[in-house]
Amino acid sequence: LLTEWINRTLKEEHIVVKSLEEDLYDGLVLHHLLENLGSLKLDVDKIALTEKKQRQKLTVIMEAVAKCLQLEESQLKWSVESVFAKDLLSTLHLLVAIAKHFEPSLALPPNVQVETITIETTSRGLKTSNAVEYITEKKENIEAQSRDYAFDELFSCDPDKLDAVKKAVLQFVNQHVGKLGLNVKDIKSQLSDGVILLLLIGQLEGYFLNLRNFFLTPASTTEMV
Repeated sequence: LLTEWINRTLKEEHIVVKSLEEDLYDGLVLHHLLENLGSLKLDVDKIALTEKKQRQKLTVIMEAVAKCLQLEESQLKWSVESVFAKDLLSTLHLLVAIAKHFEPSLALPPNVQVETITIETTSRGLKTSNAVEYITEKKENIEAQSRDYAFDELFSCDPDKLDAVKKAVLQFVNQHVGKLGLNVKDIKSQLSDGVILLLLIGQLEGYFLNLRNFFLTPASTTEMV
């Protein structure tokens, strides 16, 4: 999700990120991302070729992020050294913090956690300790909260509110299937045979559906099912 978000944000700049560890450690992508999201003008070179310059650039970027997010050093779950060392966990913490601040509408899934194993060398040998670290916001009882989502509430409101939901859904459907030259005017009738639903799923998930696997123009209830 974070990779897609970065690539979508920096599409016009022809920047493509494939690996969060390998592509973000030198500060180049982070520099472009922050300028694009927050219109931050950072006093650093666009391209830093030497390790020393890259580390200096990353330091300026981290200071700008901490200042923008109003975070004290003790609150940071990342550092210049850890990101520069291509530590994925630190990079994820940094990106999640940037996304939550500049694009709060980004649907980051809650309760994403990893188990970390810390290994220390002691006089008696190696000492290991395990801990669970949350990358995204920790939320209790997700199922109970989901019942209160605003979208669900709209369906239980007045009929005029329901019409607003229908319009929003119709706009959403046409935004995606319109790329295939399709236009939906009535959700109830036009989605009932499953064809547009299948094509919509393909558009949303970014894959090609084999048209031989279903009937493009179903003529019977059996073909629709």
